Parts: sequence; C-alpha cells; structure tokens
Amino acid sequence: MNAFISGTTAGLLLFSLGGCALNRGFSPPPGGEQVSMTVKVPQNLAAEPMQVIYRSEKCPIKRSGPDWSSYEEDGYLATTVQPQRQGQSDVYEAKLPINGGSSCQWQLSNVTFGVTYANTTHFGENVKAGPGGGVIVMFDQHLPQQRSAFEPTIKVSGDVLIRQDYYPWVSEHFIGGHEKLAWLVGEGEIYSYYRVKNARKVAFEPLLHADYVVYSVGPKVKKEGNHNQFTYSDGSVVVGGSDPSFEKLQAIRLGQSR
Repeated sequence: MNAFISGTTAGLLLFSLGGCALNRGFSPPPGGEQVSMTVKVPQNLAAEPMQVIYRSEKCPIKRSGPDWSSYEEDGYLATTVQPQRQGQSDVYEAKLPINGGSSCQWQLSNVTFGVTYANTTHFGENVKAGPGGGVIVMFDQHLPQQRSAFEPTIKVSGDVLIRQDYYPWVSEHFIGGHEKLAWLVGEGEIYSYYRVKNARKVAFEPLLHADYVVYSVGPKVKKEGNHNQFTYSDGSVVVGGSDPSFEKLQAIRLGQSR
C-alpha cells in the first residue's frame, strides 16, 4: 500500500469547537506540512464532508472517572472539511495541515471520510441514502470518536491507497416506522479503520458494483419467527440475519457458487 492519487486544490475548512471545552485558535503555520486526502467518487455517489479531529497535549481537558476522580486527557478540536473536485475528474481532494498551530500546537489526529449516495431515484420512490462507504484514518495513537469494538485496525507505513469493493443494499423496514435506505455494503462494518502515522498522501478508491443489488424486507410485526428476508441479484433468497453477506455478494459477482 504505497501508491496514491494527488491533486492540487485544498479543501474548504469549516472549523468549529463543537464538543470541545477549549477556546484556543486554529492557526497552522504558513508553509507547514500537509496531508493530501483524496476520494475517487463512483457514479451516483458523492464525497462526504470530512470530519477531522486535531488533538493537543499542551491544552488538556479534565475528565471525571467512574469513582469521581479527575484526570486529564489531550484536548481536541473538531473540524469539517469539504473536499474539492479536481478539474473535471471524479477525484475530490482536501489538504489538511499536520500542525494546527496556536499555543495549543494542535496535531492532526484522525479523519472520517468516504462516499454516500447522491442519487437514489433509480432504486424507487422514497429511498434515502443510508450508511456505509466510510473510512477512518488515524495519524496518532488515539482511538477515533466513532469506533467499533469488533472492527480491526489496519496499520500502514507510508502513503496509502485504499481500494475496497462495495455493493448496493436497499433495505425496507416497518417496525418503528416505514423507511427505505440505500446502503453501501463493504467488507466489515460501516467504517474501515487504518492507522497511518507517517502518511502524507491518503487515497480512497471505493469500487461500486452497481449491478449487484441486494434487497431486504423486514418483518411488519415483531414476534418469534419473523425475520428479515434478503434477495440477491442472482435470485437467491436468504431469511434471517441483520446484514447481507459480503462474501455471498463477492461470490455472485465472481461467478462462484455459494
């Protein structure tokens, strides 16, 4: 994993101190080191705004433990960055300062980014864009705010190119309110996790296999014996489970029986 895509236009940074007890400025030094974050966006998808966290050892915040003891941890600053399209290509880029500057000496900690459906009309009426297609990259030893206890973290040295397969999943739910969502199903959960401490170019290339849609319908009444029903693109039906099988989707596309 040492390949990358680079661009030329910096993203639009929308900084805030949301959720942060600090009120210190963000002022990266001119000419400071940056990391290039790029997303190659498949048709019908859109690049999501990047959720970026900076941390500071110099400006810690106090926390209370379960026994009412107090302790300190690194302060944090949350930002939103809108990646910018590179010319007429399908690549979107944001350039993020490694050092956020100010007296706190903010340091880039982690970035949550990815793709989502921009257009769901081809799935039918009243279908909303759902989760999936996300990546979280960590530049330090901290865990990100959005974290699965079950998803492993992949450690990468140097610049990184992340290529992953995704499939459309249209789910229809009735219990708790009728809703149709178009998800992106990849290997693992909603996010994939990477620790890339010394990366200066991070490229994400989601590979959307749009012709291999899986549909699911949930039960209308919650009772024993009622289950989700999944219908795959090859016509096979699976009853039960909460998510489609990524392995089955791969097998169908690759012409393997499963």
